[in-house]
This record gives sequence, structure tokens and C-alpha cells, in this order.
Amino acid sequence: MTGTQYFSSSETDFSRRVSGTVEEPESLEFLLSRLVRGEDRINLEVTGFACDKAVHSVVCVANQPVRIDTSNMTVYVSSDGILEQETVVRPYARQEDVLKVITPVHILNGNTTPPACLYNHNVPAVIFSSGTTGNIFHEMNEIIIPLFITSKQFQSRVLFILEDYKPSFMSKYGKVMSHLSAYEVMNPAANRSVHCFPGSVVGLKYHDNLALNSSDIPGGHSMREFRHFLRESYDLRFRHVSQIKRPRLMLLSRRNTRRFLNEDEMVAMMEELGFQVIVVARSKIISNLNKFSQLINSCSVLVGAHGAGLTNELFLPSGAVMVQVELLGTEWPSTTYYGSTARAMGVHYLRYKIDPEESTLLKLYGRNHSVITDPGSLFRNGGYRAARTVFLDQQNVRINLVRFRDTLVEALSLVTDSDF
Repeated sequence: MTGTQYFSSSETDFSRRVSGTVEEPESLEFLLSRLVRGEDRINLEVTGFACDKAVHSVVCVANQPVRIDTSNMTVYVSSDGILEQETVVRPYARQEDVLKVITPVHILNGNTTPPACLYNHNVPAVIFSSGTTGNIFHEMNEIIIPLFITSKQFQSRVLFILEDYKPSFMSKYGKVMSHLSAYEVMNPAANRSVHCFPGSVVGLKYHDNLALNSSDIPGGHSMREFRHFLRESYDLRFRHVSQIKRPRLMLLSRRNTRRFLNEDEMVAMMEELGFQVIVVARSKIISNLNKFSQLINSCSVLVGAHGAGLTNELFLPSGAVMVQVELLGTEWPSTTYYGSTARAMGVHYLRYKIDPEESTLLKLYGRNHSVITDPGSLFRNGGYRAARTVFLDQQNVRINLVRFRDTLVEALSLVTDSDF
């Protein structure tokens, strides 16, 4: 049957907006080939289908017409002379994260008989899953940054098919989606039909924790570019901390675990040093990223105990400071997830490593317990779950104000005389 053109209303506006203002785009075949390398790229050129299987992610690419049945999430790739082969992909950036909510995509490649096409599109499809949501670290690390890495090169000429579609995810990251694609995001559960595309990508490319490596597939993307993209997407006002006239500090306040037990005294000291202080607890404003990103971007310093909230350093202006209160037993994740990634963001990182006397675990376990004397032993002997229960779920902190003052003075010095 003859297919129907299926476009969102934004396509015409997009065409009008970019007409005559951008360079002639690279061919679709070339752009898709950038998502694979070596023998995989050769396979793509010869057969029209190939998968890049890296340490963390699996990305499967078709550079020829495909049919996608969204009723059962099956992608049909016709390759003459090749026996039918099935590839099953979990379209989530980190394959090692075994999440039950990820719906697999089945790719049938070879001499297949696909169903009739109902809708035709003239841009490629990128299929990915929103996975588990609600935690900004995992959303940014495993969905948003990989989506940027995978799709930015298409210059908005791509259509997203979002597996495990959640309205809350779209509300939070709708601005990101609209800056990466000129088309409405497709919800397979609400659009159960057969769609034809000139090519497809299943899965997202993952580089590292909150990281973009310019030398990795597809090549050329950096954290600096991603931060610029976020500023444009969320219309953030401040590019550099020097644009903020009075030093402003945001304190991430926790209400359940990893609480600052002397938070009021901390705030008083911050204000005495000359900071305008904003205390933010888990509330509606945190989940409303459209507003919260603006608030963070207006701050010179972000302070918080180790946790997902520190991912918001992504929205700080360049030259700002992120102060992480490193709790007992959190040295590795503190450095890996937030400390070592800050530099690439153009953000100063200050580490405040607490002493045992500042942790409530000292009273709970005693000074001579291995939890205090050798925190790593709990990871080695009990694994992540046991360590998490103690160091993340049971621990609160009473900050040594004398020691912490030195850290804040350094932060103030960095943001009031910053050429970073």
C-alpha cells in the first residue's frame, strides 16, 4: 500500500528556520557510518547493517530503508542475499545495568518479509529507552548525554522513538529533545503501527561517567559542547561566573540520609563570609528542571554531600565551584562521578573529606570498627549493597565549621577572581 507522510508540525518551521543558514548537511549514509568503526563499518557498507559492541553500550545501525513495527518493537532491515538473522538490543546506554523496565528491540536482518508500511518518514529513527527515571545522575549519565553523543550530528533531522515512554521524563527533558530533533518524540505504546525510515539507530553510545570523549565514536563531541547545548536548551543566562555580581551559594539540603545535622550553623557561616545562600531541599522545584536549571545557573558555588544532586554541576556557569562533602566510604564514587568530571565542565572542584568525628557512623559502630578504620573492607567483603546500606543510607554528618570555613574561603576566592 502507499504510505502516508507522517511528520510533526515542527518540520515546516524547522525547514524554514535552517534554510540558507547552515551548511549543506553530510549525507545520511556518512552520518550513520560514524556510529561504527573498523570491521563494523565495513559490514555496514557491504550489508547495510552493523552493530558497535563496546564495553558499556551496543548501538546497531542500518544505512538503508527500514520498517519499524511499533506494536512489537521490531525493526526490519532488508539485505539481499543474506539469510535472516535476529539481533536483540536493550536500547539503554549501559548494558551492564540490568533494568527490568527496559523493553528489548528485535532487529530482523536479511531476506525477511516485513509488514506493509503505513507511514513514511524522510529522516532516520533513533530508538532508545528512558529506562529508570527520577534520579538526575542516571538520567544525564545514561540517557541525555548518550542521546546527545548519538544524535547531535544529525542536526535535528532525526526522529526519536522513546521506548518505555514516561510523560514525566518528557516534561523534564522536553527542551533537550526539541533541540536535538525537529520532530515530535514518538511513543510506541500510543502509536502501534508500521513506519518506514531511510535508516535507523537502535541504542545509545556511552563514553564514560558524565563524560564525552572527542576521540570516541562518533568523534568530535566534548563536554564543553554539551554544556553549551544545555545553556541553549534551557535558555541559561550566565555563561561565566564573573557575570554574577554577588557570590551566590546553593546548599543542597537532604531530608532523609546524608543530612547536615548543623545545617543552620553552616548557613550562618556562609552568609558571614559574604555569600547569598539558597538552601534547596528535595521539592517540586528540583524535579522541575526547566526552573531549577535556571536557579543553579545563577549560583557561583554549589555545595552538597555526595549524591545524585551534584549532577546539577552541569548547569553551573564556567568558573563556578562545586564543593563535595565526601562522607566516609564514598571516596571512589565521589571522585569518579563528580570530582574528576568537573574539570571538563569548566568548573572548579573542591573536596571536603570529613573526619570520622564528623560522621554519625562513629557513634553507631565505634571507633575501632572496620566501618571507621577500613571502609573499603565493607565493599570487598559485603559488596555494593552492604556498603550502600551503611555509607549512603545510615550516615549523616555534623560538619566541623572551623575546617569547612577554610574550604568556603577558597571557594569564595576562586569565584571572585576567576579566569578559569
